[in-house]
Amino acid sequence: MCDYSLAEISNRLAVEGEELVVHRFPTGSVGLASLIDLCASDQAKARKKRSFWSGIKSFFESPLASVPAICVPPGAVLIGKTFPRDLLRMWDLAAEEKELSLRFVQTSAEVNRYRDALQLPTGREVLLQDLPAGLRLQLISFGGGVDRELEQDAPHRVFAG
Repeated sequence: MCDYSLAEISNRLAVEGEELVVHRFPTGSVGLASLIDLCASDQAKARKKRSFWSGIKSFFESPLASVPAICVPPGAVLIGKTFPRDLLRMWDLAAEEKELSLRFVQTSAEVNRYRDALQLPTGREVLLQDLPAGLRLQLISFGGGVDRELEQDAPHRVFAG
């Protein structure tokens, strides 16, 4: 759902249809953030009047409270929208693909270990930590239904935990 590294950051469950962005949080960890939350945070920062006292106040505010991490349950289906060509080549995917159908998975049940990943159509799993910030995804479903395209293309995996 949300990697252990995002535990200090406010978080919430994703909403179906929501636009998500791979985001580097103030802790240094990579996770998912809502595009709407990121835009609202940027607008609020731009509106803040920069005075001596507002600078002092912002110094003491927690940077972890700005944008919440978005938690996605394992099995959720997402559409990838902005993958760079070099990344697609590295993953052995066609560079002309406009959108990628992905499944959100957890690679391990171990504590204190990055485990949130995306399963590519080829079956390969890529940790969120290995994705560049700015990639855009859309949550299509929480995975309750059958997604025929993903089932045919990717092998089933069982993780011992």
